[in-house]
Order: sequence, then structure tokens, then C-alpha cells
Amino acid sequence: MRSSAAARRYARALFALADETGSIDRVRGELAAMAGLFESESALREALFRPLHPVAERRAVLRALCERLSLTAIVRNFFAYVIDQRRLVDFDAIRAEFEQLADTAAGRLKARVTAAAPLDDAQRERLQHALAARTGRSVELDVSVDPSLIGGVVATIGNVVFDGSLRTQLYQLRDTLSRGN
Repeated sequence: MRSSAAARRYARALFALADETGSIDRVRGELAAMAGLFESESALREALFRPLHPVAERRAVLRALCERLSLTAIVRNFFAYVIDQRRLVDFDAIRAEFEQLADTAAGRLKARVTAAAPLDDAQRERLQHALAARTGRSVELDVSVDPSLIGGVVATIGNVVFDGSLRTQLYQLRDTLSRGN
């Protein structure tokens, strides 16, 4: 997902407020809860994200929703502000930016891991520890499966790729043999 400059500004402002009040994790959780609600309730998302309804109506719906979910004042005010600024359409990008800021502040990294087969808990833990040792930071894994790897895993952290797949090793072996080295 590409993030606009506006989304980055809103995320940084929200992060600064959450950091100031010591509620980064709570705000992150509340944003995730709202994102889940928007994803599961397409009618709600349609009503709030499309400008067919007047701002006052959308703001009232969001206010009621925030109160029903007992969200913090920071998140309630954030939603009121983005509705007024007609930036609710950037919510997903704002949330992604906020999560990245929260991870950076907490010293966490996200690793996208592609494995040839599903990983059990012990394998996940070993991989997580190995990546943490390599990066010097706490690592959270997002694992997907791709049988075309034949065996092993490919881990991507930011722009760095750790490729331990059997497919890549076989390609490298083939190239070495074809060059005659």
C-alpha cells in the first residue's frame, strides 16, 4: 500500500499525541479494531468513506461508534478531525504509517517470511530468534507459504532479503556448474 504525504503527516501527528500520553499501544489496538470493523462491515465502510453522506452525518456515526467501543479521546478526536478534513479515505495508509512508527519506537521490525511449507511454533521461534540476532532488534513474523520454494524460507525485512530457499540454492548450483567453476 502506498502512503500519501498527507497520510504520513496525520500518522505522525497521531503518533506524537499517543506518545505524549503514553498510549501508543492502546491507540494502535483501537485503530486495528476500527480497521477490522470497517473491513467486516462493508455497509459501514461505504457510508463513512464515500462522500455521498453529509460530513455531519458521518461524524455522528463515527462518534457513536467510538463511544460504543469506548475508544480513547485521542482516537475519537482523530476520527472527528479526519472526517472534517475529508481524509478518512486515507485511514488504511494512516494506520499503516502509525504502526510503522510504533514498531520503530518499540525497536520492533516486521519480517515478511515465505516458507515452502507451514512452519510449526518451534520453527517460527527459531527463525524469529535468528532474525532478531541478525538485526539486533525484536522481530515480528508475517508468514506465508509458497511451495515453489521447494524447501527453506525467504525472509524480507525492509529492503533486506535473507534467501535460504532450496530453489535459490539449486539455481546457484546450476549457474556454478554451467560456468564450469
